[in-house]
Amino acid sequence: MAETKPTATAKAATSVQAKKRSNAISWIAPVLCIISGFLIWRFGAGNASGFTNPDPAGGFWPSHQGPKGGFNKMYEGGIVVPILIGNLLVVLVFVIERFLTISKASGTGNNDEFIRKVQYHLANKNVDAALSECDKQKGSVGNVMKAGLRKYKEMITDTELDTEQKVMSIQKEVEEATALELPMLEKNLVFLSTIASVATLLGLFGTVLGMIRSFSKLGDEGGGDAARELSKGISEALYNTALGIGTSAIAIIMYNVFTTKIDGITYGIDESGFTLTQSFASLYK
Repeated sequence: MAETKPTATAKAATSVQAKKRSNAISWIAPVLCIISGFLIWRFGAGNASGFTNPDPAGGFWPSHQGPKGGFNKMYEGGIVVPILIGNLLVVLVFVIERFLTISKASGTGNNDEFIRKVQYHLANKNVDAALSECDKQKGSVGNVMKAGLRKYKEMITDTELDTEQKVMSIQKEVEEATALELPMLEKNLVFLSTIASVATLLGLFGTVLGMIRSFSKLGDEGGGDAARELSKGISEALYNTALGIGTSAIAIIMYNVFTTKIDGITYGIDESGFTLTQSFASLYK
């Protein structure tokens, strides 16, 4: 019976290890931001000193009258306002968190220049120098390239597999390293995409509630005083719309910025895998 060569999957398991990353911020941050939003609305905008006719009873939602400034007028926008402030805080928290994470994943220097250096070292069959470049890059592209180079180096001395099987083994290693890096880049972006849609609707909801209260006063009181109350009520209700639209705009802009950066990193990772497989196939036939 003809002797058959073992397949690439018969080799030792991949050296790529899953990275354990806690994502407690995904549930802690929204809760804290909503609570902070209420505190800002209740004790900041709703501070009794900011009104000419404060409600001495206080409580969860005091009926202060006569706001002295624009910030205090926001208090009269209603109970939806603290939710909108909380949403704005959630957006700011995850913008900072994603900025730090993606900046770290981008590594140092230019990805195209990094890949060219690795290609140069591989063309000279200097795998150790290529691995050193990965340590300098310190990003997701460098991590994936490093995992592939370790398998690349292992395959050079392998005598059991043929060239095609070795290339497949390197490719598999790159794919597994990529599968561990990409979720970390995209994590928590769902908060930005969700708030981008929901914040505007919440703002409109708060405005509608404010309009209902204003027209209710118009029907109860009548006369010129009621007209003045109506115009004031509409102005206060529109704070909800302004907060909702502003929050949504920030979320949309930053979501697009981050997805563009992630696409650039993903392209660099794909190019890394192609570089390794093509280099090995051409140099170690």
